[in-house]
Amino acid sequence: MTARIEHLVTSGTFELDGGSWEVDNNVWLIGDEREVMVIDAAHDEAAIADAVGDRNLVGIVCTHAHNDHINAAPALAARTGAPILLHPADTVLWKSVHPQRKPDRELADGELLSVAGTGLYVLHTPGHAPGAVCLYAPELGALFSGDTLFQGGPGATGRSYSDFGTIIASIRDRLFALPASTAVHTGHGGTTSIGAEAPHLDEWVTRGH
Repeated sequence: MTARIEHLVTSGTFELDGGSWEVDNNVWLIGDEREVMVIDAAHDEAAIADAVGDRNLVGIVCTHAHNDHINAAPALAARTGAPILLHPADTVLWKSVHPQRKPDRELADGELLSVAGTGLYVLHTPGHAPGAVCLYAPELGALFSGDTLFQGGPGATGRSYSDFGTIIASIRDRLFALPASTAVHTGHGGTTSIGAEAPHLDEWVTRGH
């Protein structure tokens, strides 16, 4: 049986470069009745733990290390024993949020993660953050894009450790190579698809410059 996708919205603050903004974050769970994986443990460890329930939590995957995507990760890991996975290029951002707690394992581009018999490929997609990744589950026809791609455009690149040209290249070369029917489950806001966003790439480039 193929894993299913579950969705939770948690709320808190995003803090970077001395600013603070109220945000709602998407937390994604992929799994079945026995085991589950969490993508982006944001804000509310108790709510995420409730969604996991008595299932085995095989991993807490971070799409990047901005505080609003990782602030509940250590508490969730301590509660469940699950490892925290992060791309090493985001270590500098992670340390600014959790200086006393390192991630448990490094994510690598092209790596295949598995939960409930379903594979998720790690795609390194820098730009919004240097270690940003997306997770592609071909069996589910789904991409978990973090803050790399949203409904209506790329993730923000106006703050430290971000770059517009880099995120455009990541989206063009890695994400828009996926099937048009692929559902894009984002870090904030609504779900979209590769086919809905790909025609607008040139507009984004023009607007970004």
